Amino acid sequence: MILTIYTATTMIIIAYLLGSIPSAVWIGKKYYGIDIREYGSKNAGTTNMLRVLGRRAAAPVFALDFLKGFVAVTIIELMQYDDLIGANDLINLKIGAVFAAVLGHIFPIFAGFRGGKGVATLVGAVTGIYPPVALLCFGVWLVMLMIFHYVSLASMVAGCCFPIFTLISPKVNGSISFVVFSFVIAILLIYTHRKNIERLKAGTESKIYIWKPRHVRIDPEARNESPKEGAAKNEDSK
Repeated sequence: MILTIYTATTMIIIAYLLGSIPSAVWIGKKYYGIDIREYGSKNAGTTNMLRVLGRRAAAPVFALDFLKGFVAVTIIELMQYDDLIGANDLINLKIGAVFAAVLGHIFPIFAGFRGGKGVATLVGAVTGIYPPVALLCFGVWLVMLMIFHYVSLASMVAGCCFPIFTLISPKVNGSISFVVFSFVIAILLIYTHRKNIERLKAGTESKIYIWKPRHVRIDPEARNESPKEGAAKNEDSK
């Protein structure tokens, strides 16, 4: 029993450490010479990388953030070989790993506890539990992004669809913990995007056009400039 508790706790800690890998921060510093948390929305995530540095920088960040969430949950499968761990216990541990990984992304120990919102990590983690639901949510997210061009709006709508897809999925709707988890995630996504909601209402939320090429030059001396001033300088330099 003690060994089971120790192993489960270790798995959750590993999930947090995986989530704490600050891919956006490291890639920004290594290849672009900037701390992405000083630009744009100041979040260390895929959306801010896309907005500030373009698709080439955002793609590996999304891939790594997705992967760390997926791995954090997948390694919990090792607990199935413990005779004291049943099917419901395994799902509960995976849910715990999801929260640990997302918490790690939001408050990364390897980057001064300043991270992003954890959406990509959440998608990877949920995919590790039940891929069909995650794929359906991703489909909703993509359609909303293609129509309205707001990543925040797409994320919130996809998050609200998560409990709906969970309730209609026979493989997981029998798990009360997973159903509750899906509703909690939807609420948390709305809460973490509350500033985006205000900007959407005010009409000041930035749009993202993923199919348009971006040519952005970052001037380290312009760190304290407003986004509009920085954009104006970039336009003048073309």
